Amino acid sequence: MVNMTNAEYREYVKRKSPPSALAADTFRAFVSGGVICIIGQLLLKLWALRGLDSEEAAAAASVTLVFIGAALTALGIYDRLAKFGGAGTLVPITGFANSVASPALEFKSEGLVTGTAVKMFTIAGPVIVYGTVASVLYGLVLVLLESLG
Repeated sequence: MVNMTNAEYREYVKRKSPPSALAADTFRAFVSGGVICIIGQLLLKLWALRGLDSEEAAAAASVTLVFIGAALTALGIYDRLAKFGGAGTLVPITGFANSVASPALEFKSEGLVTGTAVKMFTIAGPVIVYGTVASVLYGLVLVLLESLG
């Protein structure tokens, strides 16, 4: 197997990989992502009923969803939800919370600094970095376009 060509390796992987149930996977992702969005909308309404204005309620709902995602990850529940829902559980903000909490929990035995703190952002770190860079570039382009006319 060490001396395989690229074509042979692709064929080997194709034989060993299970076929994907694309329609079922898509449906489960749609439903699970939709349920997360419904929960987010309910949280938004609940925070608004507590007297927060729309901007504050949106921030509070986001923080609550992050907390729920991290808590479900710590309890080992979020991984089971992600196996069922796939991208439907990974794309919303709860998936971001899972991507930060999961490595932190996995490497806590290596210590607070060298385990949890270092590994916490192995998955989410690039998202944060590239998201920040993209937003700065977008802001610069927006300022440039506004100054031109």
